[in-house]
Amino acid sequence: MRSPAEVNTAFGRSSDLLDQVDYRLAQTPEEKEEIYNLRYRAYLREGAVKESPAQRVTDQYDDLPNSWTFGVYLFGELYSSVRISVLTSEWRESCSAEAFGEILYPRLDRGEVIIDPARFVADPDKIKRFPELPYLTLRLAYMACEYFNADLGLAIVRAEHQAFYRRVFLHETIAKPRMFPGLLKPVGLMAADFPAMKEKVFERYPTMRSTAFERRMLFERGGRAARPARVAAAYERASIAPNS
Repeated sequence: MRSPAEVNTAFGRSSDLLDQVDYRLAQTPEEKEEIYNLRYRAYLREGAVKESPAQRVTDQYDDLPNSWTFGVYLFGELYSSVRISVLTSEWRESCSAEAFGEILYPRLDRGEVIIDPARFVADPDKIKRFPELPYLTLRLAYMACEYFNADLGLAIVRAEHQAFYRRVFLHETIAKPRMFPGLLKPVGLMAADFPAMKEKVFERYPTMRSTAFERRMLFERGGRAARPARVAAAYERASIAPNS
């Protein structure tokens, strides 16, 4: 991963790239399958999964009501993907919660809202064209943190990737790497206090900012009554707030 100075230089064209980026919520079987295939190719290239005749990676969290799986498309082609899970006292299921429940459940019991981005993958044959791709993809996590009024933003990552999250997104390691079902390499848990850190990240990377309209278009769903109270309140604020 590039140094901050190098990334800032490359990321100067990010505004132009944002005009080309299409964040799509995977809803159809075809869209989901394309992402599951991408996960497999990316994980296989990194040696994180074994070869499989099915050539797909999915799990029990993909279709939960507190999960949003996005494909990131550039010029009409799928380049990367990330799944955003929203954890609350009522919505407690995600891969990070499964692996690090002893750390996260007490925070949920206190009423905190936690955003858990997982299954972040990029097309191994395309990522070299756009070093900004990790930022454009993880921008979805920042939009989710704002939309759902999050207290904590997570990152479940392998040890070799933690320096990037610490340097760029100001995450801190809160749990050492451990094995996770389906993966061949251990992952650790990192986190950032979103209200305290967001402006520092936005100042360094203005492209991480978003408008209320953009956030609503990505995360709004029907059935508001099913939302936990705090998330519902955040939803109402996002729905009426002016673009920021």
